[in-house]
Amino acid sequence: MKPYQDVVEWLQSHPLKPIYVDCATAVMLKILDGKCKMRTEEKQVMRYLYRATQHLSGEILDGSFHQLIAEAEQSADDQLREAIYEKRVLVETMISRPVMKSFKAMIRQQGLIEAPDHRPPGTGYAAA
Repeated sequence: MKPYQDVVEWLQSHPLKPIYVDCATAVMLKILDGKCKMRTEEKQVMRYLYRATQHLSGEILDGSFHQLIAEAEQSADDQLREAIYEKRVLVETMISRPVMKSFKAMIRQQGLIEAPDHRPPGTGYAAA
């Protein structure tokens, strides 16, 4: 697993386009609502990526998403989990599938997370 500082350094040499900043936020929402199917280590890297990019401007998402994520990280009751789920579904309608797939491919190709074909057999994989 990459420590936070490794992710920050990766980000410095691989600046994200604003729409990819939105993609990192979308993945964080998916992690928080329990629907993300990434491996535990990948989820942690994506949490770090979100933290390292949350101050950057996205293309379509505003700061209200960051406030909701911050609240959910502190303590998430059923009502807050439902709000996260609803926001995540909304975000998935705002960011096209090809853009999200491109984001995920880029972070694999650039070495932030392992590509599926570099994982030990039997570990399974499903995209976020």
